[in-house]
Amino acid sequence: MSILDETYTLSNDVEVPKLGLGTWFIDDDKAADAVRAAVQIGYRNIDTAQAYGNERGVGEGVRTSRVPRDELFISTKLAAEIKDYDQALAAIDGSLEKLGLDRVDLMLIHSPQPWDDFRGGDYAQGNREAWRALEEAHRAGKIRSIGVSNFQQHDLENILEGASVVPHVNQLLVHAGNTPSELLAYCESKRILVEAYSPIAHGAILKNAEVQAMAKKYGVSVPQLCIRYTLQLGTVSLPKTANPEHMRSNAEVDFEISRDDMDVLRELRDVDYGEHSAFPVYSGK
Repeated sequence: MSILDETYTLSNDVEVPKLGLGTWFIDDDKAADAVRAAVQIGYRNIDTAQAYGNERGVGEGVRTSRVPRDELFISTKLAAEIKDYDQALAAIDGSLEKLGLDRVDLMLIHSPQPWDDFRGGDYAQGNREAWRALEEAHRAGKIRSIGVSNFQQHDLENILEGASVVPHVNQLLVHAGNTPSELLAYCESKRILVEAYSPIAHGAILKNAEVQAMAKKYGVSVPQLCIRYTLQLGTVSLPKTANPEHMRSNAEVDFEISRDDMDVLRELRDVDYGEHSAFPVYSGK
């Protein structure tokens, strides 16, 4: 059995494939081809967002993939700037329309703050409003599971105060060199599944000599080691690529990292995101 056939089960009994395809930075006009290629290779978990500007292309890829819709797990995200119930409801319907789907399997609040004020002001009330809209769409059957992204513990506690549904998922920046162990443990205690985006550190980890040496020891590539690491942490791994060769090799992770090596990777704190430090999630806030 390949990793592409393995799943986690959310707290509401919905199954999520352990390895997915991230589509950040894949242009809308190339997204359909990327999704079709991934599905042909065996991927069943496709992740997009309103902010990526490619929901139309992702939806086209899903609809023309020749795999029954029920076999695919499609996620999208509510734009980080939407902190209002009515706007959130409208945006949820907007995503379904762009995707050309009558439902999605997971929808997340993309960030607890708008991107231009990431880790800044107080949006507690706005997040509760957006969450109420997601809960309503979930009850209506438009979304099979709901969650958040980039939420710290206090952001989650704010949602939990008034929630009728505990978030099923928290999608976080998790990779060797950035392992938020306390937050991972907190999510686990609340039965919130963590999805790891940028498991290859947006490429920053490729130059790390210690990681290179460890990959060599296991006879795998650095990306394969990094993806396997996030899987062994118990997270969904969402490497992003439009390259079918990379999709294939990213799924060839049928090996086991030893406990000692997992500890080494967990303790790594050496990542320079270079030009990508301009993005809020990599800025170190």
